Amino acid sequence: MPRPRQRVCLEQGLKLNLNTLVRQGCVVPGAHSTFRSVWTNSYTGEEIVCACLTAHMLSQQQGWLRIQMGDTEQTILLTTRPRRFGGHQWYFICPVMNRCASVLWRPPGATRFGSRQAWGRRVAYTSQFLDRDNRAHRGKANIKRRLIGDCDPDEWDLPPKPKWMRWGTYNRCVERFDRYEAILEDGIMELMAKFSFEIT
Repeated sequence: MPRPRQRVCLEQGLKLNLNTLVRQGCVVPGAHSTFRSVWTNSYTGEEIVCACLTAHMLSQQQGWLRIQMGDTEQTILLTTRPRRFGGHQWYFICPVMNRCASVLWRPPGATRFGSRQAWGRRVAYTSQFLDRDNRAHRGKANIKRRLIGDCDPDEWDLPPKPKWMRWGTYNRCVERFDRYEAILEDGIMELMAKFSFEIT
């Protein structure tokens, strides 16, 4: 049974992923950078809001990221933590919880970014509003989107392994896809049994 929609859907707000910003070259460790970021609706591609972001990461252990969005401005501290096999990883310091986070959220109606834990029970992920079958449909679609690459989406229900993906990762995707398929098949069988019972 899906949860009643009394909480705000987190994915309908804004998301800041530090690892993605570094991977895209927007935020450069060891440098000072300024860039423009645009948030779009993931379904329509329509622009929601744009902001000017400035990252100061000249130190090897501390830095900051300033977000200027219209009349609002927020500065988020950055820090590093050592990795297990050498080097270090950059993290946001959540302004509310004062803890490390790779992703910060600004849900609809909020005026600042914070970690998922900062918003507590006021927010929920989209999947928490869905029933079992719709979660399975969504899970299958997410796996297909991750694997599809240059393949034609109409030709593949489960796309083949992308060249860059490891076999272990691909096999785990296939196992999850099969679990979602089984859930949907169970739902169809339950529906058919209920329908045949009503007829008789």
